[in-house]
Amino acid sequence: MPAAPAIATATEPTSSPSQGKLDLIRSQPYTDWAPQVTPEERATLRRELEQGAVLYFPNLQFHFQPGEERFLDSRYSDGKSKNINLRADDTAVRGAQGSAQDLADLYTLIRRYADSSETLVRTLFPEYTPHMTRAGTSLRPSEIAGRPVSWRKDDTRLHVDSFPSNPMLGKRLLRVFHNIDPAAPRVWRVGEPFGDFARKFVPKTHGMWPGQAALMKLLHITKRRRSEYDHRMLQLHDLAKADLDYQANVPQQEFHFPPGATWIVFSDQLLHAAMRGRAMMEQTIYLAPQAISDHTHSPEAVLARMLGRPMLVS
Repeated sequence: MPAAPAIATATEPTSSPSQGKLDLIRSQPYTDWAPQVTPEERATLRRELEQGAVLYFPNLQFHFQPGEERFLDSRYSDGKSKNINLRADDTAVRGAQGSAQDLADLYTLIRRYADSSETLVRTLFPEYTPHMTRAGTSLRPSEIAGRPVSWRKDDTRLHVDSFPSNPMLGKRLLRVFHNIDPAAPRVWRVGEPFGDFARKFVPKTHGMWPGQAALMKLLHITKRRRSEYDHRMLQLHDLAKADLDYQANVPQQEFHFPPGATWIVFSDQLLHAAMRGRAMMEQTIYLAPQAISDHTHSPEAVLARMLGRPMLVS
């Protein structure tokens, strides 16, 4: 694993000629969470998403109900959690504080976003429907820039998503983001294709030693046995964040998602970094690997080709 650098003090990478070569943002015209989409349009959307693009909906707005604007204030966060969140089967939010009515209203707001996001994914990608599992939904009311975090948790550094304690065992991370801030953009950087990223860092990763997956589960370090895929992906997450030279010089694209914009990505495949902004909503959907129509670009397929063996055998 990389040596842990100090908490991020490096300046934000500036524009460079290499950054301009990327064009990963695919703008979409849809303005409804259950849009009318032709089969040809669906096929294009699915192909672009699975190849690692960002599906961007500049005019797909999620509207507050009267009084919900108050939750843009970070005072409703409990101060301990990064996000106010709702697990799929919960009947109350976590990471929040306020009166009983405030917490009930937060639940209603976040649940409505979860339902809207799932409707959007089912409408655009009906083939995904039998393979989908709704995961967490969150409201992120605090400014990203300047937040004091460790280098591993610094989401202003380009990374692919991977969970230390929650092995995905090949399930994909499909995420629906929305900038609910009425005034300021959500600023992201997106980086080079996953295959190019993997070629740089996979040679620096290592496999698990015999019995490691079982021991980590036994000690409750992980919720289930970690696969080699999860083990390698977690190292890729850390290696990218630890390498400040890579962060500054890799081909990348900065994009400002305006107020009211929505975007969809596979966050385990797209190198991304959230640089500035607050008041974002996010829905995670776990997607079984058999839902993917073209596995050429998926992280598991890339790693399997590079290492010459399947990644999902623990």
